[in-house]
Amino acid sequence: MEGGRPRRTPTPARTAPNPLPWDVDWAAPARWLTGTLEAERTRLPLWLPVALGVGIALYFALPEEPPRWIGAALAGGVLVLTLLARRAVWITALLLTLGAATVGFVAAQERAYAVAAPVLAARLGPVAVSGRVVEIEARANGGHRVTLEAVALAGVAPEGTPARVRVTATRGTAPPAGAWVTVRAILSPPPRPATPGAFQFPRRAWFERLGAVGFTVGGWDALERAPPDSWRDRLAAHVQQARQTVAARFRAGLPGETGALAAALATGDRGGVPEPILESFRASGLAHLLAISGLHMSMIAALLFVGGRAGLALIPALAARWDLKIPCAVLALAGTTVYLLLSGANVPAQRAFLMTALVLVAVLLRRTAISPRTVAWAAVAVLVTQPQALLGPSFQMSFAAVLALVATWEAAGPRLRTVRYGREGAPGLRLMRGAGLYLGGVLLTSLVAGFATLPFAAVHFNRVAVFGLAANLLAVPVMGLWVMPGLLAALVLVPFGLEGLVLAPLGWGLEAIAAVAGWVAGWPGATPRVPAAPAWGLVALVAGGLWLCLWRRPWRLFGVVGLTAGLVSPWTHPLPDLLIDETAAVLGVRAADGGLILSPGRANGFARDLWVDRWGGASRESWPEPGGTTADSGLRCDPRGCILARGGVLVALAWHRAALAEDCGRVDVVVSPLPIATRCVGPRAILDRRALAAQGPQALWLDGGAVRIETVAETEGRRLWTGVAPP
Repeated sequence: MEGGRPRRTPTPARTAPNPLPWDVDWAAPARWLTGTLEAERTRLPLWLPVALGVGIALYFALPEEPPRWIGAALAGGVLVLTLLARRAVWITALLLTLGAATVGFVAAQERAYAVAAPVLAARLGPVAVSGRVVEIEARANGGHRVTLEAVALAGVAPEGTPARVRVTATRGTAPPAGAWVTVRAILSPPPRPATPGAFQFPRRAWFERLGAVGFTVGGWDALERAPPDSWRDRLAAHVQQARQTVAARFRAGLPGETGALAAALATGDRGGVPEPILESFRASGLAHLLAISGLHMSMIAALLFVGGRAGLALIPALAARWDLKIPCAVLALAGTTVYLLLSGANVPAQRAFLMTALVLVAVLLRRTAISPRTVAWAAVAVLVTQPQALLGPSFQMSFAAVLALVATWEAAGPRLRTVRYGREGAPGLRLMRGAGLYLGGVLLTSLVAGFATLPFAAVHFNRVAVFGLAANLLAVPVMGLWVMPGLLAALVLVPFGLEGLVLAPLGWGLEAIAAVAGWVAGWPGATPRVPAAPAWGLVALVAGGLWLCLWRRPWRLFGVVGLTAGLVSPWTHPLPDLLIDETAAVLGVRAADGGLILSPGRANGFARDLWVDRWGGASRESWPEPGGTTADSGLRCDPRGCILARGGVLVALAWHRAALAEDCGRVDVVVSPLPIATRCVGPRAILDRRALAAQGPQALWLDGGAVRIETVAETEGRRLWTGVAPP
């Protein structure tokens, strides 16, 4: 005992048992995720347009038109759950995300119903068509394409008359914008896709309220009794007339294709540019220079802002008392608004204007001008007002380029600012450094924007511009330092009739850019073809790119997985063995070399070109003559038709009725442009005129004795714009 107290025996330390292999701290991943999201809290609002886009994409992906009340029901359910879970932060955040997706779904559905208008059911005409001219596009062959609204068709009831009609005239003079005219034309419904999975023009036409397309068979005549126009109609007519005047002045002042290029840059009308020139711009990766978008809008704004500031700085009284950025930002905002109206206000131009306007408003408010939030709010504005734009390549490519550039600026901006504003060195050294920074900026911008848009170009156009970086490095400085200043000067001088003073120098710059495009497009392997990608490939691309650009912490690198999956997706599924258009007049057979053997003739040239681009290119083999056969493709023909033997499946391509009786009992599939009215027992599928007219163009896969058929009707679904589900 010590001090009257018993000595306590020390308790041996307790040792933890050896951890077992299956003892895992399952809470660690949750803690890591929570901590990472907490660190990325300021980036969470950037996902608002993504959630809106998910809801919009879900609406358009549905195979059948959903009930109109379902959006409101979903919104109400999400709101109730959000109120009940208001104390759980991350659950509330998840529900708010679902709420944003629901808003996107409702916005898309309501927009689809808001623009509902009759669509022509079948080919019609020649018929007298009258209406007001709202849009005019020049054509390279000297003709023009005119869009009419407030349409009346002879012999067609008003409730079945389309709201808008677009007709092409190959000769004659185009009527003025806003005029009430009448013309005889042959009209058809908006054409269906030429192959399953291709671009759905009927859907685009639905949202443009375009119910028929066709061509004229006579001249334009003024309507004798024209209805009165509203002030909005008159304003739109004045804007369209201004566009026509500018385009006509530019084409008159510059010869040939150079004038057409100048008109395209000024008004967005590329219809007058010859197709070989357009193809050279696409193949060289310079097509974005002809589509009025962020590059053009930002250059116009920069020229007005910097030029106005330099001019006002020459007045000492103003420079000493006022912040010159404020009036210059107002001037740039007004100038870009005018340019937006002249350009026709298409989706890329609207997106670019919103981005530019937000930057200029930030300057007025003395806030950070360039940030991911600027891009996010511009995307929200476009998606809420025009949700159908999400599906278009222009929206996807323009936002991909801008988001990638802003993310790159976030990462490299501090270093670039340090180099840019360094004061050390002689004036000559600083000048050289400035020139090097400009060229480096062009190179970096072209590299980032090129890589950001390349996957989308491959998905939508089945081609990639391999040498786009080299072409942009040569052409973009000419565009920024020569062409756009000349274009701005010409637009300013048009009201005074003095644009001829600057059109010649402007033409020199455009000729230089066109020469670069033609030179680079002629390089071997400039535009390799890419097979059609599955839908999940585009989803993987978008998800991976957003994950990489929107987050800041290292986990953003997980986005590379989605990008890689999307890039390899075109080669993950087999190409079809047989393609059929909706009349069976054009057929495509997969050859042994992987390309397509197209049936002889010149019918449906659009489908032929699309098939070659989308499904692996043309084969070196030719369609066999009657009595001949292909070397390794299993296709043999006689005067009455052909037989395709592939993967244990026999397909009869019957041109004459005499072949049907012979083929019906011994083949698996019968394809014929004739209606098969006789009894045909035995084939697993009969694709005659009636079936093809109802189901549209088809693609067949033949393998292991099995036949898989994909039709345009299946990919279109039963939607408002397909004419199956009425509004």
